[in-house]
Amino acid sequence: MRMIIFKRIVLIILVSICTINETSAISLALDSVAEWGKFPKFCIDVYRWGDRTFNTYDSTYVEGTGKKFNIKLKTDSWLDFYEFDLKNNTQIRMVSNPNTSVGVSLTYLAVSAGYDINISNIFHGKEDVRKKWNFQFNCALFAADLYFSNNNVSTKITKFGKPGSRLELDVPFTGIDNSTFGADIYYFLNHKKYSQAAAFGYSKLQRKSAGSFYVGISLTFQDVNFDFSELPEDLKGYLPPDWKSEQYVLQSNNYGLMIGYGYNYAFAKRWLFGFSIAPTFGFRYGYVNTLEDSNYGFSLSNKAKIALIYNRNPWFAGLIGKQSLNLYAEKRHTFISSVLNFEAAFGFRFNIW
Repeated sequence: MRMIIFKRIVLIILVSICTINETSAISLALDSVAEWGKFPKFCIDVYRWGDRTFNTYDSTYVEGTGKKFNIKLKTDSWLDFYEFDLKNNTQIRMVSNPNTSVGVSLTYLAVSAGYDINISNIFHGKEDVRKKWNFQFNCALFAADLYFSNNNVSTKITKFGKPGSRLELDVPFTGIDNSTFGADIYYFLNHKKYSQAAAFGYSKLQRKSAGSFYVGISLTFQDVNFDFSELPEDLKGYLPPDWKSEQYVLQSNNYGLMIGYGYNYAFAKRWLFGFSIAPTFGFRYGYVNTLEDSNYGFSLSNKAKIALIYNRNPWFAGLIGKQSLNLYAEKRHTFISSVLNFEAAFGFRFNIW
């Protein structure tokens, strides 16, 4: 029932947009919206002030697209990766199957709405759906990311054991319930010439190659649970003796300083290659297995992005890859968790007035 209501709402919105020019009763042009009343005018004035203050570029390097709307079709695929390096030299490595969705999104200025269909169970032949969402805001001066990922379904053990006797495996493992929530905000030092949105948001055009360092803060909250009692019996002997419960529970709150660099290479007409890398250093507070063992420690994580974009205004297409990695290290063990994301998109920019 909710799905039917949602589809009807989307249909009404799209029909309304498509008929604006014909009826001339409603216009989303900024001047027209400002005429709706005092509050709409206030909102438009704030938007224009913010656009001048926070979103001004050197036009030799970066240009706007000239369009306020865009619609795109995309496919999104992601997987998660885990690795333990234990005190007794045992290594455990796990990699999930890709989780894939296809969808469509409609964007007006900085506001976007979309709908995705998860198709992973079609390829895997069973229900194997993990959860992930991401919110991004980007202007010339700064950017902000809010993200969440969860895997309480399954993964696969690909390596297990000690050097010299390490096993190469492909063993399904369902004793997992891991989630990560985080927020990043960062400031671009060379914000007049470099646009992250040109490489990763399709909303700007990088006309001339440029790069920028950026600095910011990063908050990451991890809640990790592995139930190793579900391991095959012949693998349990590799676990450390102090893992008598065969459970691994990690809760870690991470607070870090992000120091990154991004570069957009306009290597040919209409083509753009972009990359960004941002190691983050700070401190963490949390525990492994026992709440009474809560302590402070060093925090280290990294985020990397790469993109290949084609623009033939108003058309655009792109391939984008992203990786987020978190490291938890102490005397007894090291734990690495990572999320890999791949996106392919094709879209069209337009105005309706």
